[in-house]
This record gives sequence, C-alpha cells and structure tokens, in this order.
Amino acid sequence: MKKIVSFDLDGTIVNGQFGEMVWNHGIPEEFSKKYSITFEEAKRLIVKEYEAVGDTNILWYNIEYWLDRFNLPIAADTLLNRYEAYIELLPDVKEVLETLKGKYTLIIASNAARIFVEKELDHMGAAHYFSHIISATTDYKMVKKGEGFYKKLCNTLNVSPEELIHVGDHPIFDFVAPSSVGIESYLLRSREQRARSKKQGAESKEQEAGSRELNPNNGRVITSLMELLHEL
Repeated sequence: MKKIVSFDLDGTIVNGQFGEMVWNHGIPEEFSKKYSITFEEAKRLIVKEYEAVGDTNILWYNIEYWLDRFNLPIAADTLLNRYEAYIELLPDVKEVLETLKGKYTLIIASNAARIFVEKELDHMGAAHYFSHIISATTDYKMVKKGEGFYKKLCNTLNVSPEELIHVGDHPIFDFVAPSSVGIESYLLRSREQRARSKKQGAESKEQEAGSRELNPNNGRVITSLMELLHEL
C-alpha cells in the first residue's frame, strides 16, 4: 500500500526562474562588479566553473562554496532575497497537493540546498503541505543520484520502497535512481522541465543516458502533475 508521495522541488513544484536568476545572473553580476569585467564575460567564466564541477558533485549545490570560491562580498541570503519575486509555483501544483494531501503523506526530497528549499516553499506559502522537507545535499550530505539516497530516505520515513512514490523532473535523480530500489516513480517531462533551476543549458550526457534507461516496470513518464491524479 502506498503511503507517501515524495516530490522533487525545482522543475516539479516550482519553476526554474528563481534558481536561474541566482546562479546565472546574481553571481555573475557580483563577479563582474568585483573584478571589473563585463557581465557576459563574468557569466561565461562562471558557467565554465559550474560545468567543471557538474551536478553529480555536492559542491554544485552549495552557494556558500561558490561565493567563497569567487571571493564575492555578498551573503547568500541577501542574494536569494534579491530574486525571490521570481519564485512561482508550476501550473496545477496547488490543486494536485490539495487533492493528494488527504490520501497520502506528502514530502519534499530535493537536491537543492536547504537555504533554497526553505526560501522557495516559504515564499509561496506551500511548506504546510509537506510533513518532511529533505535536502539531500544539506541533510544527508549526498546527491540523490543513486540508490543510497533513496534507501536512506526510506529509513528516515520508516517505510519500505514499495510504500513510497517519487515524482520529479530529472531522468536519473528522480526516475532511474528511485526506480532501481523499487520505488514507483514518475518523471515529469513538461515544457517547464527544461527550465532547470540552475546552470541552464548544462544537461549532461549522464542525463541523456538516463532518459534512455527509463524503466517502465517501476514508473511512468507524465507531462503534467494533473496526470498524477489519474495514476494514484
């Protein structure tokens, strides 16, 4: 019997514009001011550094690491506050959460650092829907790229994989990985899914490979969250 529905955050519950502005506008803007170069040159240099680290490395998600690495004189919370107006729920999110909350326990399981997760949910007034809010990189010190994260998540929730459902927009992190441990998984492949919350345009070969490895035995591809209401 399914007990819990786990949602990724960026690209699943909220759009990617907030993260895009923080990572690909705010940090390059601060870099360009500090080092007296153009914004375009600053962005080119910074995106190159992001890509060298990659989204399977926990440092990718750590904004304090990047501010220190670039020696930028701005606090992380100041930067996030600057762009909070860009935080928006994706279509149908409230209706889906309202419908599911009476049938299942709802949680967030995100790779985003907790400072991002809390900012986004609090700004949208959506935190109350979720009994657990878990940042893989902050709380577990890992990226949810494999079986380890989802086994730990099940232990935290005191459920078996068969009692958990996961929904997200990343082929590996949100579909292949949870499916591999027996979690029923739904991959959201909507138009908004392409608006990644960080380092836009950096979809990796690993992600492409993940898309080819989708396992229909443990989940399905959906094009909107509303489809969940017909599946669950």
